[in-house]
Amino acid sequence: MATKSDIQSQIAELKMDYINLQGDLEKLESLGHADSVTKAVERLNTLEERLADLNKQLAAL
Repeated sequence: MATKSDIQSQIAELKMDYINLQGDLEKLESLGHADSVTKAVERLNTLEERLADLNKQLAAL
């Protein structure tokens, strides 16, 4: 089972990935890369789901 510190570390890493991906998404949108935008949005959704799961695990500790 993951420790509180492990979960917090994973959350911090995912948040950074999320922020970076949001920046990339804005660039892709401005350049008109629709396929890449769709993939980036899907990745953001996956990151949001993972963050929610980790936050639930953290709250349960």
